[in-house]
Amino acid sequence: MDITLLRETANKMVAPGKGILAADESHATIGKRFAALDIEATEENRRIYRQMFFCSPEIENYISGVILFDETIRQNTDDGIPFPSWLDSLGIVPGIKVDKGVKPLPGHPRETVTEGLDGLRDRLAEYFELGARFAKWRAVLRIGNGMPSQASIAANTHALARYAALCQEASIVPIVEPEVLMDGDHDIETCEMVTTEVLQCTFSQLQEQGVLLEGIVLKPSMVIHGSEGIAAGIDEVARRTLQCLNQTVPAAVPGIAFLSGGQSDEQATSHLDAINRLGSQPWNLTFSYGRALQMTAMKTWGGQPNAIESASQAFMKRARCNSAASSGTWEPSMEEATA
Repeated sequence: MDITLLRETANKMVAPGKGILAADESHATIGKRFAALDIEATEENRRIYRQMFFCSPEIENYISGVILFDETIRQNTDDGIPFPSWLDSLGIVPGIKVDKGVKPLPGHPRETVTEGLDGLRDRLAEYFELGARFAKWRAVLRIGNGMPSQASIAANTHALARYAALCQEASIVPIVEPEVLMDGDHDIETCEMVTTEVLQCTFSQLQEQGVLLEGIVLKPSMVIHGSEGIAAGIDEVARRTLQCLNQTVPAAVPGIAFLSGGQSDEQATSHLDAINRLGSQPWNLTFSYGRALQMTAMKTWGGQPNAIESASQAFMKRARCNSAASSGTWEPSMEEATA
């Protein structure tokens, strides 16, 4: 374990004014999104699609790290440069998704546990050689009738901590991602209660596994109403999110990169901005978005070679807006001004 490297990498990942691009969709996930736009889900199309983001002019001014998928970390640019090397040349930290996805949690209908610990030590060693300096593991907790159960919280946070310890052993910074899903009709107060419990359990497990908090990045969901529940205002989302984090996240953690979790592009940006407008916190508060950075660009591209430039511009607009939000300086007018 290289403690100095872990600390340096974690701080670079949450550098002021920058955020993390989650470009780690599985074949199944990206296949569904491509199919909805009549894009053929070939390996080459996936490579071209990811390259469109990675080679966007000035991406390094707004993006500090990129989460790659196993296929993507082994692919090259048109000029034959491995994607991790290309990103590193821009000062962007290459990362890798290492979990194997969610599986049903036995005895608990509708709940899941994330798998992928078997063989992880060897995979991390290979990914380090391929250039990855951070990793990602997503746990999923659902709010509903009797959910999340104590068994679900315990199983998922324990796995997160085991993963994090293995990452640090390999000198790879773990992104710790306990996502409380927006799905459901719950109110924001319920979300705050559940998220607080999940984060408390997460940090308890991290401590038990001896994880160095200065060498992680937390990727939580915001405290927000359910997608079918009574909508809370932007300011309430910001206030409750910070209230939850201040109760649960130690100051030793260098940064928090929120997931977008099904929010619309502008909603994810406006909430991040509102959170940062509430003043300085012990940790840098930024973004690690997937769909909220990519979806407009994907639709603009549509698999057409002549649309790559305009799609890249659409992506950069979202990157600039979220960069501003990470410092609390985003304005709705930027949605037009940066188009």
